[in-house]
Amino acid sequence: MPETNLFVDKQSGKDFQRPQYKRLLRKLKKDDLLCVKSIDRLGRNYEEILEQWRILTKEKGVDIVVLDMPLLDTRRGKDLMGTFLSDIVLQVLSFVAENERTSIRQRQAEGIAAAKARGVKFGRPPKPVPDNFHQVHQDWRRKKITLQQAANACAMPITTFYDKAVQFEKSS
Repeated sequence: MPETNLFVDKQSGKDFQRPQYKRLLRKLKKDDLLCVKSIDRLGRNYEEILEQWRILTKEKGVDIVVLDMPLLDTRRGKDLMGTFLSDIVLQVLSFVAENERTSIRQRQAEGIAAAKARGVKFGRPPKPVPDNFHQVHQDWRRKKITLQQAANACAMPITTFYDKAVQFEKSS
């Protein structure tokens, strides 16, 4: 398969607002074949998977093959029974994909909560304040210098200086 025919999004699949998926939709035309590794690679939202499947197969006239589920091959079984079986399998797999996404998010939230309970700090470690911070802070609060001058004197962005000043005042 030519490299130009591969579309890879590096997003979660929670919805279909993904750049490469949108690009794929623009390029697909009637009688093209769309190969998807797994239904959860197409998306992870039950309703949206069914809607996109309908758009692709009915409106655009594209055939779809889900590589890990041979029953989901729209090239075969275009009669009523084949369509019925494909629709049932699609609905079950779409449900499973969304359910797995929900489970992942729940496990992730539980893991974050447990880590926070153990005292794990998230994000970047805070930068220490420079040695001249306390004197510059006093000068700023006494209106001897402006906020911009205080931040410059400490080699900090204004917002960082202000946040550190508020933290310092709370702890004093």
